[in-house]
Amino acid sequence: MSEPGIIDLHGHIVLEGSMGTAGWCGPTIGSHPDGTPFFQVGNYRLDGVAYRGSLFIETDLRLAAMDEQGIAVQALSPNPLTYLHFIDVPLAVDFCQAHNDDLAATVRRHPNRFVGLAALPMQDIGEACRELRRAVGSLGLLGGYIGTDFGRFLDDPAMDELYSTCVELDVPLFMHPTQSGIDGPLRDPRVRRWDLDLVLEYSFEEVLAVSTLVFGGVTERFPTLDICISHGGGFTSMAMGKLRKLAERRKAAPEWIHEPGAFDRALGRLWFDCHVTGSREFEFALAQLGTERLVFGTNFGGWDKGTGPDVTALRTSLNANAIRLTRLERRAPSIAAAFA
Repeated sequence: MSEPGIIDLHGHIVLEGSMGTAGWCGPTIGSHPDGTPFFQVGNYRLDGVAYRGSLFIETDLRLAAMDEQGIAVQALSPNPLTYLHFIDVPLAVDFCQAHNDDLAATVRRHPNRFVGLAALPMQDIGEACRELRRAVGSLGLLGGYIGTDFGRFLDDPAMDELYSTCVELDVPLFMHPTQSGIDGPLRDPRVRRWDLDLVLEYSFEEVLAVSTLVFGGVTERFPTLDICISHGGGFTSMAMGKLRKLAERRKAAPEWIHEPGAFDRALGRLWFDCHVTGSREFEFALAQLGTERLVFGTNFGGWDKGTGPDVTALRTSLNANAIRLTRLERRAPSIAAAFA
């Protein structure tokens, strides 16, 4: 009997049903007079990317590519360019509802190949909670999917409403950065040179998210909350030793984390996907993070496609972790049964 393949929890999608639903911000798919395609979100334009006719929109192309790569099931999530976390609340709500409706329809057409993660309007936490409840309860999506920067700290007390909602619904929350300057302020113009933001800004945002969730006590206040950070947590593996010492020695760190082992306990409650480029980098990440809360992810079809690690030896444990994180045995039993 052949192996059932692998579960990929890092696959972004662009949905026709969400185009033009955010008012002035689009999103818009178009082409220049010379035929060069572009994708525009607000004042940010991505030139040379043809989403139509690609696996980002065309489901048959995605399924064929998944088959080629041995991916049995994929979690579909919002394109990071379309988080729209800084636009006016009514526009963000309209966009997220349209996006999640179309996403759920895609999942329903292929219930044994796709599961979905919901876009949330993070500029209003109450609205984000309402949309998460609708997406999970009415649409059958498996959790929330948000950026790491939306104008408030991840440990802001206002965020507790969203974290409590995830715990109540028993669903995971995925965090994945995007470039600054799309619909929010540009962090640093230096990282826009040579597209360095795609590496440096993402990896910085990921380790900052991890640090904020840990030092800010989120994983202590919500020990049963499952948050998954993309790309192995960015620079987290390299910074872990210094972050641990900072936790133990610096007065600025909260008192509870000074206790030896407290930092590792708090960090150990987070999840990570394994889309880490380079075999040596991945081996180092494994040594630092372990495999207990590691899931498979590809950034499917993205600019860095095909650069992820060889996880053949870890496939069984990664699939088991994915089923545990997304509660597939309860929410998609037919999918979970295929990996039993």
